[in-house]
Amino acid sequence: MGQRKYHFLWGRKLLLALLLIFQIIFLIYFIISSSRRSEWISGGLTALSVLAALYVVNRREKDAYKLTWVFLILLFPIFGGLFYLLFSAQTSAKMLAKKQKAIELQSRKLFLLTGDRFAEAAAEAPESIPQIRYLQHFEGFPVYRHTGTTYLTPGERKFEYLVRELEKAEHYIFLEYFIIREGVLWNTVEEVLARKAKEGVLVRVLYDDLGCFFSLPPEFPGKLAALGIQCRAFNPFRPFLTTKQNNRDHRKIAVIDGKTAFTGGINLADEYINTYEKYGHWKDAAIMIEGEAAWSFTLMFLEMWELTSAKSTSAKSTSGKPTSGEPTSQKPEEYEEFYPWKEEACPVHSCGLVQPYADSPMDRENVGEHVYLQIINNAKQYVYINTPYLIVDNSMLSALRLAAKSGIDVRIVTPHKWDKRLVHIATRSCYRDLILAGVKIYEYSLGFIHSKTFVSDDTVATVGTTNLDFRSLYLHFECGVWMYGTAAVAEIKNDFLLTLENCQRITEDDCRSTFAGRIVQDVLRLFGPRM
Repeated sequence: MGQRKYHFLWGRKLLLALLLIFQIIFLIYFIISSSRRSEWISGGLTALSVLAALYVVNRREKDAYKLTWVFLILLFPIFGGLFYLLFSAQTSAKMLAKKQKAIELQSRKLFLLTGDRFAEAAAEAPESIPQIRYLQHFEGFPVYRHTGTTYLTPGERKFEYLVRELEKAEHYIFLEYFIIREGVLWNTVEEVLARKAKEGVLVRVLYDDLGCFFSLPPEFPGKLAALGIQCRAFNPFRPFLTTKQNNRDHRKIAVIDGKTAFTGGINLADEYINTYEKYGHWKDAAIMIEGEAAWSFTLMFLEMWELTSAKSTSAKSTSGKPTSGEPTSQKPEEYEEFYPWKEEACPVHSCGLVQPYADSPMDRENVGEHVYLQIINNAKQYVYINTPYLIVDNSMLSALRLAAKSGIDVRIVTPHKWDKRLVHIATRSCYRDLILAGVKIYEYSLGFIHSKTFVSDDTVATVGTTNLDFRSLYLHFECGVWMYGTAAVAEIKNDFLLTLENCQRITEDDCRSTFAGRIVQDVLRLFGPRM
């Protein structure tokens, strides 16, 4: 039975992939064959490509994206412009952005139900006022006090804490993950969720359909529904050329009763807890927050849950089945009902400031990038960074180089064992310029490091889901936690220094390459925004 399900799953997904490839081949064939039959069609399409290139250059978009599109359009002048228009001039992404904006207008004021802590935060951390003001006043993500922070690494430790907190749930459990894969980790979590659902706890699971494309069986949503667990797939994969398929839910969020929340790089799959070895030892990190700031993640989840509405997900996902047994139309929820501190004050009294934040590709405001840049630009002594990928544009590279040239101790750890060869080559292509500026680059020798952490000057840190690559910074839904003066800041620094003991430092000599190798690196850097 299991083998039949396995073959059905892969057979269906292979069919979807073939349909997508067929559309691309048909489009190219149609344009080329048409242009051969008629010179005026060829000339018109070439003129369209020139206009498309001019349009791209004048768009409010990252220069790296512009360069990639202009290069492709001019490299294929006959059909490049038409392909760009077909790919980008679509209503689906605009409709999603409009829906998200409407949801946020209704929910943003609720982030402050715990009280406005901005004046207290400004007095405690005057050097961080620009960061706090940007996230709270411009993006709508308030700064909180009365919040405990626990840094969890590696994934095995997060797994232990997550199961422990799930067992405590009395009212609701919200899980939102990019990847869920059946195995030791998920089976353990699912058993707890099923038991809690029977006890009357509201349990919701939200997963990214493309992220779980090869990891979940066809019957997964129906299985959870039978256990009393509400389940939705974000942005179900469709075998059609659409920009919307680029916008994935890369977040990892767990919320228990609005009082405890987790985020970080750790998905619900066995490689993240080293039960299954995929690329050597998997080094990852998460943050657990307890207290007022957990409410922020509760609202983030509810916003995404509504964005992934029952109406849109009642259509079949890649599994071929509806994503839940919910009705196709529902009244908007009253988010205030989930607020945990209505009848009692938050009992947590921890030092420091905690400011969760989310990032959406729908508004062109690169929140994750701006948090990282402000940490780099405000550093006085050091910035230590963990990232699985290092494929960034000139603004990030310039900030890192300038900090190092200004005497800041800038250190970056990336994996030695790669998960995607071309991405790893593109990551290494950035090394030489950074090293020449004084940035210290290390590779994690034991395997794959998937942590996304920044820590600076023993005072500021962030842990989240945002990689230092174009997809995370500009195309995906992401989230993180910015912290000032909390217990976790020292834990993140200490963990980074311990990690260096299992790293090899990359030198300028290590970055030398043959002429052909440099060409490959240059090409991959050009197409970095599409990797």
